[in-house]
Amino acid sequence: MKDFSEFFLMNTQDVMRYAVEVLGFFEKDEELICSEIGDGNINYVFKVQSQNRDKSVIVKQADRFLRSSGRPLDTYRNKIEAHILMIEGELAPGFVPIVYHYDETMAACSMEDVSAFLNLRHELAENRIYPHLADNLSTFMAKTLLPTTDLVLDRAEKKRRVGFFVNPELCEISEDLVLTEPYYNFKNRNIISPGNEDFVNEQLYEDEALHAEIAYLRERFMNLSQALIHGDLHSGSVFANEEGIKVLDPEFAFYGPMGYDIGNVVGNLLFSLVNKNITMPQNTTAIKKLEDTIADVWDLTFSKLSSMYDELVSFKLYKTEGFKKQYFDSVMADSLGYAGTEIIRRTVGDSKVSEVNSVTEGDLRIRLERVLTLIGKELIMRRRESFIGRDIVCIANRIIKETA
Repeated sequence: MKDFSEFFLMNTQDVMRYAVEVLGFFEKDEELICSEIGDGNINYVFKVQSQNRDKSVIVKQADRFLRSSGRPLDTYRNKIEAHILMIEGELAPGFVPIVYHYDETMAACSMEDVSAFLNLRHELAENRIYPHLADNLSTFMAKTLLPTTDLVLDRAEKKRRVGFFVNPELCEISEDLVLTEPYYNFKNRNIISPGNEDFVNEQLYEDEALHAEIAYLRERFMNLSQALIHGDLHSGSVFANEEGIKVLDPEFAFYGPMGYDIGNVVGNLLFSLVNKNITMPQNTTAIKKLEDTIADVWDLTFSKLSSMYDELVSFKLYKTEGFKKQYFDSVMADSLGYAGTEIIRRTVGDSKVSEVNSVTEGDLRIRLERVLTLIGKELIMRRRESFIGRDIVCIANRIIKETA
């Protein structure tokens, strides 16, 4: 029987021993059950629970290899995840799981079981659009983004954190899958529905004006160490119920443009909106709730960021109104641009979302992909304009109607 002094990939039996011997979370004679609950490609996630009392823990272990291809991966990403959860837990208590223990040897992070919350992507698909969603998403982003910038954080501490959260392997995945391949398919991994090949060539592969904007967004993603961002804040990384939300899986975290997180949230909500309009247009109640949620997420996020700025930023030069306006204009532009890149990459790339893959009927799928591509492209190309949340919804609705 292996001890835990050297790394090995654990199975369910190992994890139960680990929860007793390393975590001390359960008694030695306690009856436990363990199941693997993860469905990702780079980690193993286990839930251990007592059969005698209401007590459970989640153990997330990083694999040294990508499951799908066998490509080597640095397990340091698990350390990054544990530490960003600790930071976010301090900045936004209750919005992320509590971290109990990080084990560098085993590349394992042990944390609070939040299984009372359900995958937001699935909840939206079932038309459960919680009234609190916009308020909670905007609060989480405002509380975790601005305070990690050097507008607020001590500049030496911020530079230290930038170094700690360097995450080159997972950033490279985003740089390729999100900000390169949808426009320049150099690895031949894009998946285009039959009938949309010419459309994608014209709209994405051959549009030099779009390429110039993507190059700008790509360069900014790679070089703007603005805030500590989640890095993969899609609706599958947010879990929700009637009480609130929990934000999970920040293994892509690094210091980057805060608009990348904001854009990812908005982009993934737009997936649900477009899917509903095309597959269930009669469900006007859910569509209206989703429209309001998208508009409110945008407006509330920037309203809360502005209020926090006034409260937390003290450096005299940063207090000038002209600087504040320029700063938030650039964050808004980034947010719109990255919302667009998220939409396009999940539409034509090889890492699609269920809102796309669930539509299998040929003509509907072609229309869905074209609508999403055009929305994403317009957000990118118009990102420097002054938008309110309702403008984003209007763009989506106009393109949906134009392609009917």
